[in-house]
Amino acid sequence: METTEFAHREATVNGIRMHYVEAGDGEPVVFLHGFPEFWYSWRHQLRALRRRYRVIAPDQRGYNLTEARGPYDTGTLQADILCLLDHLGIDRAHIVGHDWGGVIAWLLAMQHGDRLKSLAVCNLPHPAIFRRRVLRPRQALRSWYVLFFQLPLLPELALSAGGYHRLARRMIRECRPGTFTKEDIREFLAGWRRQGLSGGINWYRALLRHPPRIPDPVPLVTVPTLLIWGDEDRYLGKELTEGTDQFVAKLRVVHLPGVSHWVQQEAADEVNRLLAEHLASVEG
Repeated sequence: METTEFAHREATVNGIRMHYVEAGDGEPVVFLHGFPEFWYSWRHQLRALRRRYRVIAPDQRGYNLTEARGPYDTGTLQADILCLLDHLGIDRAHIVGHDWGGVIAWLLAMQHGDRLKSLAVCNLPHPAIFRRRVLRPRQALRSWYVLFFQLPLLPELALSAGGYHRLARRMIRECRPGTFTKEDIREFLAGWRRQGLSGGINWYRALLRHPPRIPDPVPLVTVPTLLIWGDEDRYLGKELTEGTDQFVAKLRVVHLPGVSHWVQQEAADEVNRLLAEHLASVEG
């Protein structure tokens, strides 16, 4: 896939230099990637939706071509996206997030709902549900890496072993055959090698040092919301989707059996269709 088919741009937002790609016209749709990815993880969705929407996918703080400079608390990470919207002259956008990008997407919907037209999240539970269930034995075992990432230097060394090829092989093994092409792997390796993954790991370090502040009672998400879940996620159990409706006024949950955590890449056609339906239902 030629990444030159998207416009690559830079902006100074919230005190850092941020790289993002965009394409298309129409209502803005902003895609927020997770760990250890960057904008490229949304390549299938950008290509499919740019015919009808203005699609925008940033490298978030510390990833790929965006400056790796703290702090990395969730308040700062939300402000990064709000400042990007301001830079682009966007009052309200459809927000789509996966993994850590889903954390920021949920928090934006809870705390800055006036900036959203709709919300879609892939394989990341509502923060209040995750906080409530993360210490249950099964999920605690799934989330062992969060504690590992608190260590200094060792996580960076482990992930960079073999020039990041081990990390790439792990992603490949978790997905359906054919999910990643050789070109995809080259793109990910290049992105990881540009400045390492310390930036992304620091998101996890900040999570325990400065956990997100979730008010009590939990603010209701009022924008139309789609939750897509690959049921074979090794890191987050599908039971984390249960009870989401108590925190979201207009919710649709779709489970994709046999699909891993890397859902928008592994099940690109299904995710593209679901997103297109979701966005069309709330346009205007």
